[in-house]
Amino acid sequence: MTNQNTNPKVGRITRILNLIERIGNKLPDPAILFLISLILVWLISALLAPIEFSEINPRNGEPIRINNLLTGESMASFLSNMVNTFTSFAPLGVVLVAMLGVGVADGSGYINTGLKMMLNKTPKYFLTPMVIFVGILSHSAVDAGYVLVIPLGGIIFYAAGRHPLAGIAAAFAGVSGGFSANPMVSALDPLLQGFTQPAAQIINESVQINPLCNYYFTACSSVLITLLGWFITDKLIEPRLIKSNPVDEDAEEAPEMSHITSAEKKGFWLATFITVVLFVLFCLALLPVDSPFRDEEGKLTSFTAPIMRSIVPLIFLFFLLPGVIHGFISKKYNRGKDVIDDMTKSMNGMAYYIVMAFFCALFINAFASSNLGALLALKGASGLKALNLPGPITIAGIIFLTGFVNLFVGSASAKWALLAPIFVPMLMQLGYSAELTQAAYRVGDSSTNIITPLMPYFPLVVVFCQRYVKNTGIGTLVSLMIPYSIAFLIVWTIFLVVFWVSGIPLGLQASYTYPG
Repeated sequence: MTNQNTNPKVGRITRILNLIERIGNKLPDPAILFLISLILVWLISALLAPIEFSEINPRNGEPIRINNLLTGESMASFLSNMVNTFTSFAPLGVVLVAMLGVGVADGSGYINTGLKMMLNKTPKYFLTPMVIFVGILSHSAVDAGYVLVIPLGGIIFYAAGRHPLAGIAAAFAGVSGGFSANPMVSALDPLLQGFTQPAAQIINESVQINPLCNYYFTACSSVLITLLGWFITDKLIEPRLIKSNPVDEDAEEAPEMSHITSAEKKGFWLATFITVVLFVLFCLALLPVDSPFRDEEGKLTSFTAPIMRSIVPLIFLFFLLPGVIHGFISKKYNRGKDVIDDMTKSMNGMAYYIVMAFFCALFINAFASSNLGALLALKGASGLKALNLPGPITIAGIIFLTGFVNLFVGSASAKWALLAPIFVPMLMQLGYSAELTQAAYRVGDSSTNIITPLMPYFPLVVVFCQRYVKNTGIGTLVSLMIPYSIAFLIVWTIFLVVFWVSGIPLGLQASYTYPG
């Protein structure tokens, strides 16, 4: 690794990141930050509600209007729906249900035994790319990476004698920063296509968009993100962490890697074997065209398919089962209550996140209801169109505008539902294909996920970091992730332009120009 004291560039970068961390950590607690943001949304919505804007809302074809959230009717609705807003907050259920199963797998020693066996065979040097790439692959299971891969990244690095926050940062970069990079087909592909095709048909009703129209680009991007994240983690992030953010002395000790008892080995292999057999049987149950896990059209990858809606329960079961088996065989568990105790312990660790999720859910609901995010996106698109820039610069503009909007509106589908009817027809009229516009959107949507505290899973990552460094705050995590975000945004944009200029296909039945 490069010595920070002898490399002026690294020293300057470190000083800038330290400054960002100090400023960021002076911000209020994340829960208070969401509460303040909620109040600001109320006030801004009241100020902008009387103003008539010329931008057309693509959802209804009418001029965009800001909804005043401070009216008596709006406040009554806010109070009467508060409980439902919180309990229906999607990340909350994902995190809690998954962590019940993960808590058993962790408490029983199943995960630690697996890590011991893996780390005894894997060189420490290759841990970083492995963690990032696994994070990228986790997109195939929707949001599973946030609750599985990110905390495991910290455990793996800590167990290997490396800084655990570097492992969390690397995993976060793969899971969230590389959200649209994946060598495997994921549910995100048909989801985005479902908005791109209707948007393209505004110009030409006969246009058909293949759900895998960006597959070649996203598959190659997984290699780019892995290599780029590897370099940033090992050469910049971890050296800085070792110097400025040492692990707390009272942090839980890293698991001993060298010693594995015969009972642990027996429990691990038996639990893994039974789980794999059940997984294979379950996969076979998906094959028949009339499988109950398919949607009404016989598809497995659509968001309405029962299998896609069962990802989190399956994560729970496929961690709970091997955890229980391993626990009883290794003698970690002697009775059923031991399993429940580990579930309870895992929920104790989520208490802080539940409080933050409450205020986060209220803010996100209010921000969406006010139409402020829609106005922000429409204003940006109008300004970009008015500039009439050259092709590559226009595409870069789409990427950077999306990345900016992403700081405020986290949901990939919600943003694309709003932006696709604007961006796609606009660029088709300039001669650029819908497939290229969608690829540009995916780059911008991914790159800034990791630096916005308004992203629903951001507070959860802060909680994971606090297991090792208790004074970790918003500023700490933002300062860790900014180098990834900037690098991904710039290099990934260049990568897309190189794809375009070189004529490498974006994906199946995709072109760069319209008409293609």
